Amino acid sequence: MLPGPFQVARALATTRVLDPQDLDEALEVLHRDPVANAFVATRVEAVGLDPWRLGGEMWGWYDADGRLESLCYAGANLVLVNAGPEAVRAFAERARRQGRRCSSIVGPAGPTAALWACLERSWGPAREVRGHQPLMATQSPAPASITPDPLVRRVRKNEVEALMPACVAMFTEEVGISPLAGDGGLLYQARVAELVGGGRSFARFAEDGSVVFKAEIGAVTAGACQIQGVWVAPGHRGRGLSVTGMAAVLDIALREVAPTVSLYVNDYNLRARATYARVGFREIGAFMSVLF
Repeated sequence: MLPGPFQVARALATTRVLDPQDLDEALEVLHRDPVANAFVATRVEAVGLDPWRLGGEMWGWYDADGRLESLCYAGANLVLVNAGPEAVRAFAERARRQGRRCSSIVGPAGPTAALWACLERSWGPAREVRGHQPLMATQSPAPASITPDPLVRRVRKNEVEALMPACVAMFTEEVGISPLAGDGGLLYQARVAELVGGGRSFARFAEDGSVVFKAEIGAVTAGACQIQGVWVAPGHRGRGLSVTGMAAVLDIALREVAPTVSLYVNDYNLRARATYARVGFREIGAFMSVLF
């Protein structure tokens, strides 16, 4: 039996934009590494592959036998999933033709470095390249020697305004630019409110209502979740609050969210890396980020 036109077209293509009917295949690729792929998997599991709902396109790379093997999320971030050398080159060519629309490239260090090597001449220069960001994970609560901070709790919906200054300060310290630039922070505030509304924002508040410690669970799938935005107010640093605060968030995450909890951290942030190691996180890989 001769293949139909659609089958021939797919067999000859190396990459294409996926659509809702490709959801099961895409999820199979994402679930091969639930920890490394948590960010993209969270979005796809929540809204599918429709570009309008996903906030970007999902590109797929097919091998010579027509099997979907690799993905690239092309939205506010450009994120590779399970991409070998051929897929990286194919995605880079598509990205070059389209032009840069993202604010960062983020993903597993090896493939992301190869992608940036292909794109740097046409997309560069980058504002900053963070070439090695340890990916850490655990499936166990903090050691018994660490008491989780009993004052760390979920942020309530009516506390978004009180939380925002801490979120802005954390983002500015971490990324190097304010999230209030451009649209005045409307999109960023909406994201903060979304995390609070979903019960994924945690904080310890001082008596005056200011935030002492905060962290969010930014990505959630059935297999893994990812902590982000860990921050301690400058006046409270050096007191061990990051350790006890992280222990509290980890305890809640393992008990209520997912069996594996992960995060990634800048390699030069030795204090944060030591904190996460004390709480029980172990390095399982590395990410890379290219910031524009």
